[in-house]
Amino acid sequence: MIKVLRSVVRGPLESYVAGFAKELAAQGYTRCSAEQHVCFIAHLDRWMLAQHLTSGELTGEVVEQYLAERRAAGYVNYRSGKAMRPLLDYLAAQGALLPEVIVLGSVEGLLERYRTYLVGERGLTPGTARCYLDAIRPFVATRLCGDQLELAGLTAAEVSGFVLATCPGRATGTAKLIVTSLRSLLNFLHVEGLIPVPLAAAVPAVAGWRLAGLPQALEPAQMRRLLASCDRRRAKGRRDYAIVLLLSRLGLRAGEVAALELDDIDWRAGQILIRGKGSREERLPLPDDVGAAIAGYLRRGRPNGVQPRNAFVRVKAPHRALTTAGVSGVVYDAAQRAGLGTVHAHRLRHTAATTMLRSGTPLPEVGLVLRHRRGLTTALYAKVDRDALRVLARPWPQPATGGVS
Repeated sequence: MIKVLRSVVRGPLESYVAGFAKELAAQGYTRCSAEQHVCFIAHLDRWMLAQHLTSGELTGEVVEQYLAERRAAGYVNYRSGKAMRPLLDYLAAQGALLPEVIVLGSVEGLLERYRTYLVGERGLTPGTARCYLDAIRPFVATRLCGDQLELAGLTAAEVSGFVLATCPGRATGTAKLIVTSLRSLLNFLHVEGLIPVPLAAAVPAVAGWRLAGLPQALEPAQMRRLLASCDRRRAKGRRDYAIVLLLSRLGLRAGEVAALELDDIDWRAGQILIRGKGSREERLPLPDDVGAAIAGYLRRGRPNGVQPRNAFVRVKAPHRALTTAGVSGVVYDAAQRAGLGTVHAHRLRHTAATTMLRSGTPLPEVGLVLRHRRGLTTALYAKVDRDALRVLARPWPQPATGGVS
């Protein structure tokens, strides 16, 4: 039981604090952590009472003002927009706030406006919009001066300089996502009147050629080490083991694993519903070992009473659905434990395709499992089928015999 009276709340947030404390407990917060949140809410409540504000007037501008005064007063904890998020989410769910007024700091506020633009105006799916935001968040953060964003003075040299400093050393696909997202953001900023001139043309292009590289699959021994690094005696290990199996056996993308919901698993039919790119939905057979791993996590790993229906959720509070970045982080951490260096989730998709080819699965069938729209995309894996390529190889010309007169 969380002690709400530890910090007396008698202002505009009084009617919400008890329900908020219960919500924190439902999301998996420990008693100590939840009581610290309540102490923070009590401080905010007293500040709002002194400012003669109601809960409905807790706009983004007011939030920023409160946090600025809290930082100026010397507080070292609960001084950012992230600290406000649990309360603001709860108040919005109770109808005490309008979603559009929830602004978590200047950077997150701009990104939220940009996300709304991507989904509403450009027609991107929420998952794709989230990838765009993750890609350009570091750039927006570079424009932060104190508590405010400085966008009006942005120059073409600063744009190209960011790309040249950020993209080297990254995978080609990641670099292309960064520049594509940055061009889109700059177009948005110009349309919104936040920058005076269009700067999208200042973003350099990324060199990359289709089918130029080789799929970097893990060898069977490496996959065994990766799976063994997940400690299935613990809830986190059971979750991570199931995720790695889904990625490596079915060739799923990280976003598809993150989007997987409990109702998407048909245990009787032995099938799993995959929500892929472009809002496509397709069913794949659920292998026995993968199904057993998921069932083990759901029975003895997934927290009880979790609100989101997503199959995989955070281990620590709040128990929100695992994001695409979170799924990739699971693979990265497992590879580090196994001593395999840097391994990202998409490499396990390559591993699944390569394993199928080596077991004799025809290339078109590999494309069906990976749900490729074009055969050319699957053709990349023909490079790893050495036995088939050996038939096509022409013999090396032999040197001519005899002397030259």
